[in-house]
Amino acid sequence: MRHVIALDVGGTGMKAALVGADGALLYEARRATGRERGPDAVVTSILGFAAELLAHGEERYGVRAEAAGIAVPGIVDPDDGVAVYAANLGWRDVPLRSLLSVRLGGLPVALGHDVRSGGLAEGRVGAGRGADRFLFVPLGTGIAGAIGIGGAIEAGAHGYAGEIGHIVVHPDGPDCGCGRRGCLETLASAAAVTRAWAEASGDPAADAADCAKAVESGDERAVRVWRGAVDALADGLVTALTLLDPGTLIIGGGLAEAGETLFTPLRAAVEERVTFQKPPTIVPAALGDTAGCLGAGLLAWDLLATDLEVSA
Repeated sequence: MRHVIALDVGGTGMKAALVGADGALLYEARRATGRERGPDAVVTSILGFAAELLAHGEERYGVRAEAAGIAVPGIVDPDDGVAVYAANLGWRDVPLRSLLSVRLGGLPVALGHDVRSGGLAEGRVGAGRGADRFLFVPLGTGIAGAIGIGGAIEAGAHGYAGEIGHIVVHPDGPDCGCGRRGCLETLASAAAVTRAWAEASGDPAADAADCAKAVESGDERAVRVWRGAVDALADGLVTALTLLDPGTLIIGGGLAEAGETLFTPLRAAVEERVTFQKPPTIVPAALGDTAGCLGAGLLAWDLLATDLEVSA
């Protein structure tokens, strides 16, 4: 059976799969990155994990994988195949594509950004299936975005398109790691809600999921924290939809696991803020934490299709 190797590298863990030509996940596995041993150890772990997948696919299906795709956090140069910068992995200018290709015996390798790869999967086979233009926004430790147009993800001229988390929504808000203040991710990410709820509840171990449960039980402190995050999120999203006019807005990440506790007030807050804009359909992501890995597989299949077109 034809297949490709897919890897989604996070700060502490990696998700991997063999992906069929129809986008099906044929085999899945997970492993720690080994980040505690340093940046080079992470690269070694990735290469070894990919080699194991190559061997597993050949043994199981009788044919070698045709390509590999890898999605990583941080700043990525897909054209050069370099992971330019990833703070949580300690990487700078890692030639990941060439390293992986050599380890896999010369297989073609596609390199992508983790959120854009997840957006690609959600757009093609997930919540955005059939949508010509969509915006995928995962709400996790930070907030990023993927702009979907005609079945592809727009990376921008320099690879930074979709970074909605750094739209300033409250200029006098908290300091952001990017150097500015009041960025969306400092107010509406899962990490931001965790910080706010831990302070409001007096429980340093409380997190965003606990806040959502407290909202559902009617806790007024939780309602205030949640409303603040939803309002900030709506402000940022309306700015994005004013610029991009997506037909579908896909919300994923940890906060989206709250279900209608998030989506009901968020839809209302967006509706309240639009004037001339046409509100998009706001839906939860469908693929969960497999989106990035599946997207990496789709990048690998796209790479093969492009190579065939060039050689034809």
